[in-house]
Amino acid sequence: MIPPVIQDVIRRTFAASINAKERFVVEHGETLERVARLMAEALQQGHKILLFGNGGSAADAQHIAAEFVNRFVIERRPLPAIALTTDTSALTSIGNDYGFEQVYSKQIEALGAAGDVAIAISTSGNSPNVLRAIEACGKVGCFVVGLTGGDGGKMKEQVDFLLNVSATRETARVQETHILAMHVLCDVVDRMLFPDGYRRGVAG
Repeated sequence: MIPPVIQDVIRRTFAASINAKERFVVEHGETLERVARLMAEALQQGHKILLFGNGGSAADAQHIAAEFVNRFVIERRPLPAIALTTDTSALTSIGNDYGFEQVYSKQIEALGAAGDVAIAISTSGNSPNVLRAIEACGKVGCFVVGLTGGDGGKMKEQVDFLLNVSATRETARVQETHILAMHVLCDVVDRMLFPDGYRRGVAG
């Protein structure tokens, strides 16, 4: 039998995660729609999605890039999305030669173009390499969507669209809400670009 204290931990954790998501959708439901429309329009016009973050957020970046490049739910053509977290040669050479703060900004300068959409992920909103990449996005003309938590950190003043998990500063709860928000973006973008796929019932 599981001790009651463990059950309390389990239930409190689920409750905190649910609360963070419920508050997020109240505060940012309309922003999510605007971001989805921006991304769909950018993809229609031949632009791409660039994603970056650190630690678990790096994993989220490559997870969502894969959803666009492969598929999310319906069968449709691949969509151009690049996680800047996966090229170990670029990451280590830039980190070695210029410092870790520039591992994403130099990739933005190389790969980013006006009209692209960058998804910047930092649970605190203060990750130096993410903030430097946001600056680089401004130079090349990328739109920037910032996913963060707590008070939004420095990021909140630097992005075009802020998706902030304000209910908590706890990294795990913020990340759980971020991945749900990005899954929603994948779903809504697909529905905008490929409505026939959903009308045929391919999505289930």
